[in-house]
Amino acid sequence: MAKVLVGLSGGVDSAVAAALLVEQGHEVTAGYMKNWINEEGIPGDCPWEQDIEDGRAVAKKLGIEYRVIDLIDSYRDRIVEYLIEGYRSGITPNPDVWCNREMKFGVFLDYALSQGFAHVATGHYARHRILGDGSAAILRGADPNKDQSYFLSLMTQRQAAHALFPTGEMLKPEVRQVARRFDLPVAEKKDSQGICFLGQVKMSDFLRHYVTDTPGEIVDLAGKVLGEHRGLHLYTLGQRKGHGVASPREGMAYVVVGKNLAANQLIVGWDSPESRGLYAQECIVGTLSALNEAFDQPRHVDAQPRYRAKAEPARLTPLGAGKIHLSFQRPQRAIVPGQICALYEGGRLLGGGVFESVN
Repeated sequence: MAKVLVGLSGGVDSAVAAALLVEQGHEVTAGYMKNWINEEGIPGDCPWEQDIEDGRAVAKKLGIEYRVIDLIDSYRDRIVEYLIEGYRSGITPNPDVWCNREMKFGVFLDYALSQGFAHVATGHYARHRILGDGSAAILRGADPNKDQSYFLSLMTQRQAAHALFPTGEMLKPEVRQVARRFDLPVAEKKDSQGICFLGQVKMSDFLRHYVTDTPGEIVDLAGKVLGEHRGLHLYTLGQRKGHGVASPREGMAYVVVGKNLAANQLIVGWDSPESRGLYAQECIVGTLSALNEAFDQPRHVDAQPRYRAKAEPARLTPLGAGKIHLSFQRPQRAIVPGQICALYEGGRLLGGGVFESVN
């Protein structure tokens, strides 16, 4: 049996992860990662105090130690600054994927190891395996509707070796059943939907607090001015709503198909493969992370360009310097620089990287 630090967020998934590990006989301690308390007064609900109380109640029910671990400075340096600088430079970053690499399995894991723990466990819907060569592998979660392996795609082998995902073998309804079996205080608590650790804070409100709105023209693909945007950082490729431009054609909708940073223009077009910039088949992926084997040879992979997107067959060609070229079999809609591409072989996560350019 191992000494395990469970990241207890106050939700049902991490609570069940802790309960299962206790039942299995591990020496379990619960840790709440205190990353964000919204001192800036950004509109929205950041329920960190309630989450701490819920986590404490779960730990008491399970009879395990509960620690509140202050990681606010690290979160600001590694996640908040990453978000702000990304949007300022015109890309669309993914805080949830980066948060797993830099926080849960970054500074939180470093803290755990310094305290003598062998593993960090979370409530992610992903499966953990040890391969024949002794390396750790991550597989898609057993529940296809809740699979969260995409969010783990930038993890390193060192991080995966110390990770545990006790709920990854279960379906979501089974997790609720286990929570009720243990009579956990959060058994009926709703799942959170906010930005990683920011709670119910709208991304637009968060960005407005840090990035100055710079209004400019909204133009179509021919350069005709159709309206005014509030700031390019508030829009992303493929966005259908919120740009304020009504379609003159019934049954058709304008979507964001590009940004002209130099001219501060937002470009819209029809939601169609014919709209230049909306679909892409070739892309460069950088900031590459490989879980078990280096991406040093051409190969076929299944590439997932967004969390809720289907993984699509693609040809991978290494470029060196932590970059690869991906050629999808079929054009993909709204591949956005700054977003994460997760790479799979069947149901096994190979790693992932950040979209740098598309064409």
